Amino acid sequence: MSYLDPRAGQSAGDDTTVPAWHAGEDAQTSQLPLVPTPAPTPTTEQKPGKRRAGGRAGRNLPAAIGVGVGLVLTVLISLVIWPDAFLGVIAVASAVGVYEMVRALRASGADAPLIPLIAGSLLMVGLAWYDGADALLLGLLVTIAASVIWRIADGAAAFRRDLVASVMIAIYVPFLLSFGVLLQLPDAGEDGRWRVLCTLLAVVLSDTGGYAVGVFFGKHKMAPSISPGKTWEGFAGSVLSAAIGSSLLLYYLLEIPFYWGLLFGALLSMVAVAGDLAESMLKRDLGLKDMSNLLPGHGGLMDRLDSILFAVPTAYLLFALIGANT
Repeated sequence: MSYLDPRAGQSAGDDTTVPAWHAGEDAQTSQLPLVPTPAPTPTTEQKPGKRRAGGRAGRNLPAAIGVGVGLVLTVLISLVIWPDAFLGVIAVASAVGVYEMVRALRASGADAPLIPLIAGSLLMVGLAWYDGADALLLGLLVTIAASVIWRIADGAAAFRRDLVASVMIAIYVPFLLSFGVLLQLPDAGEDGRWRVLCTLLAVVLSDTGGYAVGVFFGKHKMAPSISPGKTWEGFAGSVLSAAIGSSLLLYYLLEIPFYWGLLFGALLSMVAVAGDLAESMLKRDLGLKDMSNLLPGHGGLMDRLDSILFAVPTAYLLFALIGANT
C-alpha cells in the first residue's frame, strides 16, 4: 500500500481517479491528511523479473530459433548440395569473426589492425583449400607479419601494445577455423563433406546433451567464476551424448569402427567445452556479454563459433590418426 497526497492527482500507473472536488482547492486543502490508496497493480512490463523477449537471459527466443535454423541450413546446403560454397561460408565466418574480435579487444586498450587481419584470414582459407596444411601455416605467418608491419608504421608503442592481440586473433579465428577447410579438401571426395558434418554434429550433440543433463541433474558447478551455468553433470552428459552419437555417425557415414567413433565424440566434446569456457573467460575479462549483436537472439558470430574453433583442428588430427590405423 502506498500513500498519496490527494492534491497530487492520479499517480503514474494508478487506475484510481481524482474526485472532482479536488479541482480548484484552496490553500486550506493542504491541511488534509494523507489518504491511503491501493498500490498500482504491476503491468506485464512492470512485474519484476518479467523479460520482454520471453527467452533465457532476456534473449529473443523466436529470433534465436530463426537465426539458428538459418545457420544450420546454410551449412547443410553448402555441404550437401553445393560443396564448393562451403569455402565461401568458412571465408565469411572467418572475416566476421576477426572483425568481432578486433572490436571486442578494443575494450582492453588493444587496437589490432583490422585490414591485414581480415585479408590474412581470407588468405589462410584460400591457401588451406588449394594447398593443404603447410600452406595454411604459411598464411598464418604472412598474416602476423603483415599485422606487425602495419602497426610498426604507427610507432613502437602501438607495436608493443597490439602485437599480442594481433597474434591471438590470427591464430584463434582464421587459423583454427581453416581446419574446417582441410577436413573437406577437394581430393577427399564424398568423405570430405561427411567428415565436416560429423564434426559439426558432434559439437551439436555435445551442447544439446550437456544442456539437457545440466538442466535436470546439474548440481556441482564446473567453473562458477567463468560460466556459472555449467555443471560437472552437464559435462558428463556432453561427453556421453557426443561419444554415442559420433560412434553411430562415423560408422554409418564413413564406415569407421564404433570404438573410434566413441573416442572421436568424447574428445571433440571435451575440446568444445574448453573452447566455450575460453571465450566465456575472455568475455568476462573484457566485461562483455556477447561479442556483438550481429545475430538476433544469439549475440555475435563468435558466440556461436566458440565451441567449433577448438573442435575442427582436433577432428582433423583424429581423422588423420584414424586413417593411419584402419
